[in-house]
Amino acid sequence: MTNNHPTLSVDPYYDGVPAYMTEVYDWAYVDPKWVQALDRNIVVRILLFLNDQRLMRAYLNEITPGMKVWQVAHVYGDLVKRVAQKVGPKGAFHLTDVTPVQIEHGTRKLAGMDWTKVIRGDAAEFSGYGEGSYDLICSFFLLHEVPEEKKYEIVENLLKQVPKGGKLVFVDYHNPAKWQPIRYILKVVNRWLEPFAETLWKNEISHYAKNADQFSWEKKTFFAGVYQCVVVKRKD
Repeated sequence: MTNNHPTLSVDPYYDGVPAYMTEVYDWAYVDPKWVQALDRNIVVRILLFLNDQRLMRAYLNEITPGMKVWQVAHVYGDLVKRVAQKVGPKGAFHLTDVTPVQIEHGTRKLAGMDWTKVIRGDAAEFSGYGEGSYDLICSFFLLHEVPEEKKYEIVENLLKQVPKGGKLVFVDYHNPAKWQPIRYILKVVNRWLEPFAETLWKNEISHYAKNADQFSWEKKTFFAGVYQCVVVKRKD
């Protein structure tokens, strides 16, 4: 005699979400109740110690209206809307993310802008319409949230998509100066909430590229080294 148990349905908000996301970041990026509470400008401002605007400007200033731009993960607050507005209807803005609730929030923010597209995709695998599809690609505070092996995969995939004359922008955490008090706050935060972040204190982002010497890596740091913006271009 066999028992035919009913098939358990998968919560659509968790379907296909990588294990590291549900194990480490469920509360921050996967659970829709938490996401609804956290997706606010004031939350971004607090989490970035009031540096949100200048870090966003570091990305926005690299965009020229009419560009084709790919942002590889959704970001809380109004950044994606501001990027889309700067790109404008003569360009194209594609936003990807691996989690359904982030796709949901991104889609809502970009409603009515027909030059935008929100796509569920993994930054380590997505390739748009093929290599060279985009003038600018941006990873805004994604790398510190993925395991070490995933960092290599993401950086490699993004570099493959950069055409001659195009650029790849990383905005993320960096190695704070030892005199910067925030360094010691982040040490505690990383231990409890951000287990993948501190390797960016030890490694340059170029460390994750197989052929880093084929690209130029222009880095600026902010807030006594807490944050970095790296603009990557393919060498002639």
